[in-house]
Amino acid sequence: MRKRILVAGAAGVIGRRLTPLLLDAGYSVIGTTRTPERAQALRKQGVEPAIVDVLERDALARIVVVSNPDVIIHQVTDLPPIIDPTKAEEFAVRNAYVRAIGAKNLASAARAAGVPMMISQSIAWAYASGDQPHAEISPLELNAPEPRRTTVDGIVALEEATLNSKPVAGVVLRYGRFYGPGSGNASPVNSISVHVDAAAYAAMLAVEFKGTGIFNIVEPCGEITAQKAIQLLGWNAEFRLPQ
Repeated sequence: MRKRILVAGAAGVIGRRLTPLLLDAGYSVIGTTRTPERAQALRKQGVEPAIVDVLERDALARIVVVSNPDVIIHQVTDLPPIIDPTKAEEFAVRNAYVRAIGAKNLASAARAAGVPMMISQSIAWAYASGDQPHAEISPLELNAPEPRRTTVDGIVALEEATLNSKPVAGVVLRYGRFYGPGSGNASPVNSISVHVDAAAYAAMLAVEFKGTGIFNIVEPCGEITAQKAIQLLGWNAEFRLPQ
């Protein structure tokens, strides 16, 4: 029987690139979104849409029970494609909240419904200064100034919910800054970057990973290493969806 994958945020930047990969690989995909319009678009792609907000704990729990997935993938964020620098702090607060509370609600629903695995989107540019390249065991910048502090606190909460929700096996993908279709960036914005297709590819590979842990998902650079993902997931930063 083919696995059922619930993608929270299926209509988002990574979700739109991930769902066709999962479908082409033979998985059955349930995709959450907050709007009927996006639900219709998901259905046309072959995705089972579920209209729900990850911040609504009880409604989300019901969706997880009914959909009965084998894996939950948390790809929910609350960011516009282009961020107004004057509103960076406002966006940081909103995004950190949906990442953290969304992860807690999804992990809680996974435990209650007996979902064996959860994969969550995190970020790769939250490491504290120190020897480079940073690996997954490198410390995060927990005492960063605002608005970075809010962002780091949000991903710490997300990662703890994902990794410490036994018996659910948790995997965290620390992505570089996105570029490519839907991201608002046609090319890398800095050295800690990843194409949206390669980011989606990492999530698909993680579905079959037999274990738990954190993976940096970034293009080759001097600051951060993705060697763990390359070796254990078989990830390739050059992966692209067909045109």
